[in-house]
Amino acid sequence: MDTGIFIWFGFCFVALALILCIRLAKGPGAADRAMAADSIEVLTDAALILFALHSGRSIYLDIAMVTAVLGFIGNVIIGKYLGGKL
Repeated sequence: MDTGIFIWFGFCFVALALILCIRLAKGPGAADRAMAADSIEVLTDAALILFALHSGRSIYLDIAMVTAVLGFIGNVIIGKYLGGKL
């Protein structure tokens, strides 16, 4: 794969992560902060998958799968808490 694509993705990843970190810190409500944290987790998973493709090592895919499952479980727990059912 072309390394230019990975450099472009790196710049986009950093820009989006900074915007999401601002939303995480300033979010007007808990739901906005939870969504920003989930979006950062999805960006991290995408970065891990692309790095696994670039390096040819499948361990990064395993790590991305684990973090995706943990992120989903965390979102369900946060949603139940914000809904008042936890």
